[in-house]
Amino acid sequence: MKLRVQLQCKNLHEYLRELNPEILDRLYNHPATCLAVYRELPSLAKNYVMRMLFLDQPLPQAAVALWVKKDSQRDHDDCVSVLTGLRLWHSHHLQGGLQGYILNPVFKDNLGTALLGGGAQWADEGSTLGPDRHARDIESLDRYAMERWEVILQFMVGSPSAVSQDLAQLLIQAGLMKSEAGEAPYITSAGFQFLLLDTASQLWYFTLQYLKTAQSRGMDLVEILSFLFQLSFSTLGRDYSVEGMSESLLTFLQHLREFGLVFQRKRKSRRYYPTRLAITLAAGVTNSSSSSSSNIASIPGTKDAGFIVVETNYRIYAYTDSELQIALVALFSEMLYRFPNVVVAQLTRESVQQAIANGITAQQIIHFLRTRAHPVLLTQTPVLPPTITDQIRLWELERDRLQFTEGVLYNQFLSQADFEVLRDRAQGLGCLVWQDVAHRVMVVTPHGHSEVKRFWKRQRSHP
Repeated sequence: MKLRVQLQCKNLHEYLRELNPEILDRLYNHPATCLAVYRELPSLAKNYVMRMLFLDQPLPQAAVALWVKKDSQRDHDDCVSVLTGLRLWHSHHLQGGLQGYILNPVFKDNLGTALLGGGAQWADEGSTLGPDRHARDIESLDRYAMERWEVILQFMVGSPSAVSQDLAQLLIQAGLMKSEAGEAPYITSAGFQFLLLDTASQLWYFTLQYLKTAQSRGMDLVEILSFLFQLSFSTLGRDYSVEGMSESLLTFLQHLREFGLVFQRKRKSRRYYPTRLAITLAAGVTNSSSSSSSNIASIPGTKDAGFIVVETNYRIYAYTDSELQIALVALFSEMLYRFPNVVVAQLTRESVQQAIANGITAQQIIHFLRTRAHPVLLTQTPVLPPTITDQIRLWELERDRLQFTEGVLYNQFLSQADFEVLRDRAQGLGCLVWQDVAHRVMVVTPHGHSEVKRFWKRQRSHP
């Protein structure tokens, strides 16, 4: 099963291709961006870029097409599509009416700088500030990163967690949570799907949502994207200076601190430490085959082994002491007992239907239980008892038997002909909700009511 959130979670190149061309060209003024984009290109596209990096003249398209064998033409077309979509290649008119390709001159210069050295320093290392008396080692940075990220996830599942108003609003804007007047935000169906993703995908999806709102926050999208790419080339465990950062970038740094992407001992501290989450975020974690995903999975707390046992009596035994995992189970079950390393819960009609009322589907509940099943359950086929999966689906169907639609009732027609004339008009307008021909009754949408009413008045005045 592919989750809807995953389908919407673009990779780095898909995101960049949707940017305004002007923003994309400005991004390529930064060597770190050029190197990050190059790093994520398909291997054949990397080869194409390297072949043209030191050429000053455009190459005919026909000549470029000869770089691959005929049976690899599809791979060639895909690479051309990627390179032109990212504006790395520019089309160029040659003599004789031929078309050629030339490497984007700004990208070419800055990629050359990144690969060959030179140019301005990307980030000021904290060594210019002297030794840090409160230096953090890699283990403590990993622990800090996951603690901060779990605070966000715990807030989503309703656990008491201290998050800023900005962060809560971002979760609502991303569709992961919903807030009604006077009520605390609560998780949505998309939010539950989000919680089923691995940590790397969660971080990238969340970052994309943040970037969407960056300009409305008064931030320069190019500036913060460039900073994210710079972070991906940082050294884990080394501190960097905030000297020279703009106010917008300092605000962004505080948001990264709240997400667990950087560690800063105090808000006004002159140095910061990128965490593993930040370093791997812009390093291709969106590609399922990327080795970066395994780096994130190696952080303590990011990779949970199966811990759930489901019995045919609707009891759930969750062998975990993670507050987050317990809160996830509580989203669709009734908690009965809690011990140091295990909680006991009960799947009930009320608990499942309450979860469904909040937008969580039966399939998502089953998927959650199956993917977190204890190794003991994995030895049996099927993994979950059929009585449980069938009953969860039945509870969903039971709740969805009736569908309420607002409408206006028309009845008491004097003749069958009058009924059919008005019914046909409502159908023509696309606003007929329901009809009962035998009893001359029909329902139209509130939106179409005024038009149907005007038609009926004209019909009666001109019989």
